Amino acid sequence: MTGGSLGLRTGSYGSLQQQLQNSVLPIQTTPIILRKPSKMLMTGSREKERFLLRICKFVGRRKVGMLLLGFVSALVFISVLSTDKGATESVDRHHARHIQNIGPNDRMVSSYPESLLIYGEQDNKKGTNTSVLKIMPRSGENKAPLPPAIFMGYAHPPGHPCEKFAFPPPPADKKRIGPRPCPICYLPVEQAIGLMPKAPSTFPILKNLTYVYEENSIRTEPFGGGSDFGGYPSLKQRNGSFDIKESMNVHCGFVRGSKPGHQTGFNIDDADLLEMKQCYTIVVASAIFGNYDIIQQPKNISDAAKKNVCFYMFVDEETEAYMKNSSALDIRKMVGLWRIVVVRNLPYTDARRNGKVPKLLLHRMFPNARFSIWIDGKLELVVDPYQILERFLWRNNATFAISRHYRRFDVFEEAEANKAASKYDNASIDYQVEFYKREGLTSYSEAKLPITSDVPEGCVIIREHIPITNLFTCLWFNEVDRFTSRDQISFSTVRDKIMSKVNWSINMFMDCERRNFVVQAYHRDLLEHMAPPIAVIHPTPALGNKPPRKSSLVNDDRVVRIPVRKIPTKRGRDKRTSSRRHRKAAAGSRDNNLI
Repeated sequence: MTGGSLGLRTGSYGSLQQQLQNSVLPIQTTPIILRKPSKMLMTGSREKERFLLRICKFVGRRKVGMLLLGFVSALVFISVLSTDKGATESVDRHHARHIQNIGPNDRMVSSYPESLLIYGEQDNKKGTNTSVLKIMPRSGENKAPLPPAIFMGYAHPPGHPCEKFAFPPPPADKKRIGPRPCPICYLPVEQAIGLMPKAPSTFPILKNLTYVYEENSIRTEPFGGGSDFGGYPSLKQRNGSFDIKESMNVHCGFVRGSKPGHQTGFNIDDADLLEMKQCYTIVVASAIFGNYDIIQQPKNISDAAKKNVCFYMFVDEETEAYMKNSSALDIRKMVGLWRIVVVRNLPYTDARRNGKVPKLLLHRMFPNARFSIWIDGKLELVVDPYQILERFLWRNNATFAISRHYRRFDVFEEAEANKAASKYDNASIDYQVEFYKREGLTSYSEAKLPITSDVPEGCVIIREHIPITNLFTCLWFNEVDRFTSRDQISFSTVRDKIMSKVNWSINMFMDCERRNFVVQAYHRDLLEHMAPPIAVIHPTPALGNKPPRKSSLVNDDRVVRIPVRKIPTKRGRDKRTSSRRHRKAAAGSRDNNLI
């Protein structure tokens, strides 16, 4: 084909179809060939001039020009149509030859079943999703080696039940306000397992990430914040850690000691460390420190997940003692699906800050795990881990997923909400926000799209353990270690600094989707506060010569404790009616007591 290049790429049949549909083919400038005039009309140059003069005599010059222009346009349009048809035929022939060349010894490099998926490759420059078919050479043939197979993402084919899934309209019940779960289209567990990538995802620039070990870390800045566990990185080191390079060495907790969990602070028994090292695929982790929460058992977990997924719950010695007294912990250190790991020598006095260690540094504690799901101790997991990873990571070609806050999108609003709720010292929150403002932090607006929020709901983190996500959580932890423990305030600063250096993004899904696969319970102190009060009933004293009447609640003058049933509050007229009924009932009970 002449006149221009289609920009064909070997083995990219899917992208060619998209290119032909979206691009404009170059118009060929082929000469226009006129038919030979008839001898009866024109026998010479004079007869041609006479013919043109006759036409101009009956038709105006403008109309003649328009007629000729239309004639030329029709010829060009016909030539373009023929060119388009030829291009399409050439593409089909190219693909047919490409498929026919696949012999019995060839194999397609892919991580997923062909019947379920359309393969895609992430374009790091444009962020587009194009299909790629990779063919490995036959054995014994001299062909250029292809790069190793990497996870390239995928899209469901037309007709798949999750392809056109849409959120239903909100419920019509206006009395129930506040956040609630929304439906999600999950794949069956067997299909989700089949879609797990066989090779880790890759991203440009950062390839190797190592961590700082310093036996004698010294605070170099008197007001710089930090801890012995974090290693007191200076502001210069902090700023340099956002300069993404191919190989990097950064602070990432566990600075003292030879390995994470061994004489570093946040110490873990060697038997548990060895067991954690044997977790090679997926880990689901949570933590309860300060006996702050009641352990929640996962539900709807498949047999495959029970066999292959690691479930770890980190607790301190106070929580361990409570679990032993309540007979919840058996000799195998198991509570249901959870394997309990006791942490000693905690680096912080704040239980919430201690919880940030396993939350953000799971890749250091489980060096061989490929994927992780973190859930706060107050949450109950009710969906299989394979289905969650497929839905929020693999289906979206993402490596990090976290839900956005159900109400707040702006860091400044989040900081004020934390101050109003006394989540942390107000002066420390103000200092952190002012520091970020000097670095360029601005309020969230539509100008930040496609970023949908600057405030996450950080109780669930879903991620793949690769260098870029490990770097993100390391630097996020360093901010928590340096400033306040409110990780929602520092999230967007770390994210935006990394995204300005490398083509990487975070899947911030809706909070109602998070509420679909985890059920939130109350903290232990709230549950104890909400428990029904205890009423102590004593024997009724005798009046006059009449013997006292025994109550059914009293047995031989012994004290009996019964829970008082809370009457649900009502509004409006119903509330007033129930109040009158309550007063009548109370008066009746007093009369009965006087009998």
